[in-house]
Amino acid sequence: MAIFINENTPILVQGFTGRIGTFHAQEMIDYGTNVVGGVTPGKGGSSHLGRPVFNTVKGAVDETKAEASIVFVPPPFAADAIMEAADAGIKYCVCITDGIPTQDMIRVKRYMRRYKKENRMVLTGPNCAGTISPGKAMLGIMPGHIYMPGRVGIVGRSGTLGYEAASQLKELGIGVSTSVGIGGDPINGSSFKDVLEHFAEDPDTDAVMMIGEIGGPQEAEAGYYIRDHFKKPVVAYIAGLSAPKGRRMGHAGAIVSAFGEAAAEKVEILKECGVAIAPTPSEMGVTVQKVLAAKQAA
Repeated sequence: MAIFINENTPILVQGFTGRIGTFHAQEMIDYGTNVVGGVTPGKGGSSHLGRPVFNTVKGAVDETKAEASIVFVPPPFAADAIMEAADAGIKYCVCITDGIPTQDMIRVKRYMRRYKKENRMVLTGPNCAGTISPGKAMLGIMPGHIYMPGRVGIVGRSGTLGYEAASQLKELGIGVSTSVGIGGDPINGSSFKDVLEHFAEDPDTDAVMMIGEIGGPQEAEAGYYIRDHFKKPVVAYIAGLSAPKGRRMGHAGAIVSAFGEAAAEKVEILKECGVAIAPTPSEMGVTVQKVLAAKQAA
């Protein structure tokens, strides 16, 4: 089992015929992902990569019964593409696009709240690497070969650190159930807590690696959720211990502006909530290994 996507999930690619969409759609198809078609306005009725192209997401969903989509749409139009997916009945959407204006994402969040929670599309991103359930399906831009199927979930704001964690785990013979990138923008579709709630219900995830960074309250909120509700072991790495206050580092959301947003403060909160901390990026894998060994010995 996995969260969000598996080998049977029918998937659409929004921005299918563009250069970036074409490249990554082919990578996903080669991985074995069930890509059933794509959307490029004005090119409906044609074929691309052996899949049908549609003018609208609604038309694609009606024809293919797609349940998930991935957005490779330029920043000025990406918010509309996300809302179109939600309106068409897509259950899970990954937005890869970087540079979407914050005001546009606020509009997306407000739009999605019109739907009842049970009918609301789950969005991860924007500015993320996507989601992969190793050996089953890849909905993103990650190098699929570094992920080994297994029972450790990964959720992170940084795509490259997520790759590093997966690579370290593979070297140690530890596999991944699902890896989810939530993105590094100030306004994103899903938080750490949101994704942890899904991992909590997955019987094939035994532990979770959480990769955070400076800026925003999401890591602290996740810590309190883990303390009060999450029963599985969690390992965390928080990037940015040397970042100065008030300076943005990397992602648009990685800026310390309030108490609890610095890396050291987040580490202390997570420790108090019972989360094991990987002190450096190079120790993410071995920290997970130690936590799993302790769980088995208990």
